[in-house]
Amino acid sequence: MATIFTKLIRGELPSHRIYEDERHYACLDINPIQPGHVLMFPKREVDYLYDMPPDELAELWKAVQTVAIALKQTTGCRRIVTIVVGYEVPHVHVHLVPTNEIDDYPIPPRVDLDHAQAADFAEQMRGAF
Repeated sequence: MATIFTKLIRGELPSHRIYEDERHYACLDINPIQPGHVLMFPKREVDYLYDMPPDELAELWKAVQTVAIALKQTTGCRRIVTIVVGYEVPHVHVHLVPTNEIDDYPIPPRVDLDHAQAADFAEQMRGAF
């Protein structure tokens, strides 16, 4: 079954498209964090960002950069916050949120991690390469 993003690409659902090329599509988010919040996604359905082949991942980030630069120029904001969450829709997508200060984007709470836990985790990660 097609994802909501595929339906947007096909025109089966309305969207405010702001960018499109052969492999990518970008439109305004219908539930924006800030005005100008954009969703950017590949046209090919892939559930998880790091399941994308390296060349497609690189192309996605080039397209994201193109849109982010235009979004910053259009809004006049200080920074574009870039988020990839990946749970809400099983189709890779990148959120681009115009911001002027840190409070323009809700930052999730942090966890406490002591030095020994961090050292253990770092050792485990080094072993994964």
